[in-house]
Amino acid sequence: MEWKREQFRIVDDSAEIDVDFVSGLLAETYWGHFRPRAIIEQLIQNSLCFSLFSGQEQIGFARVATDYTVFSWIDDLVIDEAYRNQGLGEWLLDCILKHPSISQTQFVLQTRGAYRLYEKFGFKVSASLLTRMPPTT
Repeated sequence: MEWKREQFRIVDDSAEIDVDFVSGLLAETYWGHFRPRAIIEQLIQNSLCFSLFSGQEQIGFARVATDYTVFSWIDDLVIDEAYRNQGLGEWLLDCILKHPSISQTQFVLQTRGAYRLYEKFGFKVSASLLTRMPPTT
């Protein structure tokens, strides 16, 4: 699918992802800075991905791990710093939530500080989320 707004567009076609850009963008986040490029490539292959572009330049990314039936986990939603505070994150999240392949699923996510963004879309903070980290080798 593709969505357009002014000079911006969002696509769910993984073939359009600039993996180098996404790797660099995630390297600047508190949650993704430890992920090597090879892991990011696997995440892209195994997720429903959304890329945000200004013209031909990728400026944002998000992915959803989903079973396409009952459950969708939103992860790695990030916008290049130069394009923040323009409502693009909200637009990207809105496109994700309305995507016809997953719009009827339960959405969950984790965040340290973007509560206001997600609360606008009906997300509620829950203390019942349990997390298990993979074993270290």
